[in-house]
Amino acid sequence: MLLEFRVSNFRSIRDEQTLSLVASKSDKSHKDTHLVATGMASAPHALASAVLYGPNASGKSTLLAALQYMYKVVEESATKVQPSQQYNVQRFKLDPEKLTQPVQFDLVFMLAGVRYEYGFSMLPERVVNETLVVYQTAKPKLLFSRQLAQAEPGEKQDTAAPAYTYTFGSSLKGAKQLWQAATRPNALFLSTAVQLNSEMLAPIFNWIVTAFVYLPAGGLVDHNYTTKLLQSDEGRRHVQEFLSGADIAIADIQTVSHKGFHDEVVFALQGPAQVRRTEAELLLPIFEHAGPKGSAKFELHEESEGTRRLYGLAAPVLDVLKSGRLLVVDELDSSLHTLLVRHLVGMFHNPAINKLGAQLIFTTHDTALLDAGLFRRDQVWLIEKDASQASVLYPLTDFSPRAHEALERNYLAGRYGAVPVFPQQQAS
Repeated sequence: MLLEFRVSNFRSIRDEQTLSLVASKSDKSHKDTHLVATGMASAPHALASAVLYGPNASGKSTLLAALQYMYKVVEESATKVQPSQQYNVQRFKLDPEKLTQPVQFDLVFMLAGVRYEYGFSMLPERVVNETLVVYQTAKPKLLFSRQLAQAEPGEKQDTAAPAYTYTFGSSLKGAKQLWQAATRPNALFLSTAVQLNSEMLAPIFNWIVTAFVYLPAGGLVDHNYTTKLLQSDEGRRHVQEFLSGADIAIADIQTVSHKGFHDEVVFALQGPAQVRRTEAELLLPIFEHAGPKGSAKFELHEESEGTRRLYGLAAPVLDVLKSGRLLVVDELDSSLHTLLVRHLVGMFHNPAINKLGAQLIFTTHDTALLDAGLFRRDQVWLIEKDASQASVLYPLTDFSPRAHEALERNYLAGRYGAVPVFPQQQAS
């Protein structure tokens, strides 16, 4: 489970910002439904979900994109990134000093009952530092660290093959020197060691690259993942139950085979996302609706935008809940009624459905969700830009709201910040 994510100098984020999913010990609300046990005495529970509010262009999408970017670097740096390639990592542009400094990413997470902290900083052409720490007891234990060596005054640094200083903890087993020698400047040591069969680091690598399911804004949800579930009776039943639970009246769903083009959005570390079009044998869902005077079949494009959106969400949501992973959705409320969003969030808050501690992080503009009946106060996060146009993230708990405070009304009144400020308001 994810406990904390930190990022600095990434797009609109200048200074380090921290999103924490560690539950507040002082908040006793929804303790039997909204929390996941960690097994740690210092932080006994994590949050099953977190919601992020802020005006347009405040940095909500940037924060989620930073998490996506981090795990893609871990996944691809040792295998898909070539030695001469540079990363298209965007730093904070409104501060000249930041344009020369690296981007920093850090994760704190629980894996098999053990707490880990992993992070790295990077420039477009190379990794600057990388560290992995484990907490098998209350004290942290270093597994490895890697730091770009600084050139001495007057000494010219080799930009093609810069030197690194490595420190290995005694508990890290395996061919450490081999992994070190094989790690390119633009690749991560963690990724390289796992590529070279590090059994000890493989679970950590695998957790990072498989723990997150990221759905960007703009409706870019691949419906084919849900359609594939329809190939089995069990999968079709789960999809129908998912849609029926959201009050989508569909009597049956079947599939038909059709030749056509499949568009896949491909996230690229070296440039913007690309749409890859391939000719393939496609499976198309066919929806049957029944009424008092008969039934009719409809193709996906004939369904409402909300139904198409919910259908696309079915596979990611069901998969994450089944496997106990983390679902990250930008603009979850897009084309969905408030009650539907509440229903989706409620699935993560229902121990009978969320049996393995799955987590949900999402952004929204739907203030009707700001309800103490749906969220604990420590689940609500706010983001806005400061005077220097840098994104600043902070929790609702900074304002110590009362247990039954009217959160939506006070948020819209500007009491917590992170709302649009119009010229007439500034003048007044």
